[in-house]
Amino acid sequence: MNLSNHIKQTYYQALLAKDKAYEGVFYVGVKTTGVFCRPTCPARKPKFENCEFYQTAQEALLASFRPCMRCRPLSHPNHVSDVVRKLVEAIESNPEKRWKDSDFEALTIDASTARRQFKKRFGMTFVAYARARRMGIAMKQIRKGDAVIEAQLSTGYESSSGFRDAFSKVMGAAPTNFNKQLNVLKASWIDTPLGPMLAIADEIGLYLLEFVDRRGLEKEVERLRIKTKSAIIPGSTQSISSIEEELHAYFNGQLKVFKTPLNLLGSPFQKRVWDALTKVPYGETRSYTEQAHALGQPNSARAVANANGANQIAIVIPCHRIINSNGDLGGYGGGITRKQWLINHEKQSTT
Repeated sequence: MNLSNHIKQTYYQALLAKDKAYEGVFYVGVKTTGVFCRPTCPARKPKFENCEFYQTAQEALLASFRPCMRCRPLSHPNHVSDVVRKLVEAIESNPEKRWKDSDFEALTIDASTARRQFKKRFGMTFVAYARARRMGIAMKQIRKGDAVIEAQLSTGYESSSGFRDAFSKVMGAAPTNFNKQLNVLKASWIDTPLGPMLAIADEIGLYLLEFVDRRGLEKEVERLRIKTKSAIIPGSTQSISSIEEELHAYFNGQLKVFKTPLNLLGSPFQKRVWDALTKVPYGETRSYTEQAHALGQPNSARAVANANGANQIAIVIPCHRIINSNGDLGGYGGGITRKQWLINHEKQSTT
């Protein structure tokens, strides 16, 4: 999520002072080098305008930054166990790898121990860290749209094959080989006040709009790629340009109804649920039970909830407006904090 300028300035002063009190409070991503560091990193300090600040390592990874090899933000001996340090080093030696239980056995590490220690130290499991690292590689190309060789070098790969493999693990095609595919979808990074979002579309409409740190995003992208039989490459389309403009207006409280065309991939029931979501008025909420009644299927509240969860176009198809019957927020793929923010934002914009 976006930090206030005051907090950023505070973090920057702590970075300049190498203030140990801020260890674990924030990480800094350096745009000029593509790495993220601890507050006490001994390297030469970047200019403020070249810094991006994150409160978790996962946010930094998904924003396309890789761990600094000098201060080792995820494997410093004073802060983590030998198990964590060993696993982080293993990931950095092969970031595109998808880990299996046999891989832990090869390192004589218990998979459950790795999961528990990573969760305790970083707030995410080892598998989530490995996934975030892979996603970060793909997101770097999507975010900047740099030439393949530039992205390869800044990611730290010595060979182009390593970068292509890591990119294709997420997006399904090597950046230079997409023209061999019959269908091509474009992927773009969109900054919002609630954090970056990934948009995937063709010239006709939008297929996916999700927060970059959404759990399971990599699998969502994979399912989309398989269903559409497409390669996904960095770029923009008319649909992406449209949704970027509309999101800007939405977050400024100037837009209540989205008009960007959508490409919805789902069952007939899921499409009915999603269509019903778009009919929930801006600034209002409904319960899952009320949505089931609106569909003429009063006993299908659980199925409605599952269909909401399968929605791949956040905000535009406003599943954040659906809450529990008792008034609790219920679940949300982008996180409960974002759901509460969106509900409050819409209510305030109607007054």
